[in-house]
Amino acid sequence: MSSPEIVIAVLAAVAVLLLTYGLAGGAPKDAVQQRLEQLVVQPKTLEEFELQQPFFERVMRPLVKRLSKIVRRGDQGGIIERTDARLERAGYPGGLRGADWMGVKILMTIVFAVVIGLLMLVTGRVQLALLFALVGAPLGFMAPEFWLGRRIRARSFSMVLQLPDALDLLTISVEAGLGFDAALAKVVEKMEGPLVNEFRQALAEVRMGRTRRDALRDVATRADAQPVSNFIGAIIQAEQLGVPIAKVLQIQSQQLRIERRQRAEEMAAKAPVKMLFPMVGCIFPTIFIVILGPAVVTIMGGVGI
Repeated sequence: MSSPEIVIAVLAAVAVLLLTYGLAGGAPKDAVQQRLEQLVVQPKTLEEFELQQPFFERVMRPLVKRLSKIVRRGDQGGIIERTDARLERAGYPGGLRGADWMGVKILMTIVFAVVIGLLMLVTGRVQLALLFALVGAPLGFMAPEFWLGRRIRARSFSMVLQLPDALDLLTISVEAGLGFDAALAKVVEKMEGPLVNEFRQALAEVRMGRTRRDALRDVATRADAQPVSNFIGAIIQAEQLGVPIAKVLQIQSQQLRIERRQRAEEMAAKAPVKMLFPMVGCIFPTIFIVILGPAVVTIMGGVGI
């Protein structure tokens, strides 16, 4: 073998060795060290921390807070108090209180008026844009109320759906020998949901010295659902009359099972009527096009159109 061939072979071997070393990337890190690196949080600047927050927290919430201060100064007739009561039934969405919600409504009023006005201004009609902006202002003021009403109804319906399961667990716990408060704590420990959150708040109030009767009545008020009110009313009446709580829970559990079955039957009976509108609006036109389309084409060809 000649000298140039030996040099080329050596250079090729060195190149392969360097490439292998580079791909290997050095010795692997210890598993414990890798875990520690994942757990260690690098210090961040205030700007980076704010940029990681959601858009609502960074921009909208400070603006809502400023508008809520204006609302507090001009509150008359207990509007904020009534709004706060509705937000309480909705579970305080976004952590907003009464004054904050009024700030949201004012902000939506401005946004709707400006957006609708600008959309109509594109057409070049200034008077029409001003008219639509005036129409969009009350629409924006009422839109959050419609959303809040739907949120309240959805939360109440979720409580009604969760009540039978919670009552079954409560009945089993009481029959096992636990007191009502301990059984309610067991329900709070094992389940999650809006009804369980209300029970958790009631337990916290009882531990702070409030009577169980008043705490449960507030739960019924916030739930705004007839089955929950009936259940809590039966518990309060049993406590007043000295009736064994286990017997009351058994009767309530049986009644709720019957109501849940009746509710399912009612929803099943309403299903055909609800399905009728999508079928008429979406499925039937397609069927008509598939069936009558060739006939229309044939007729148009025969007529010579």
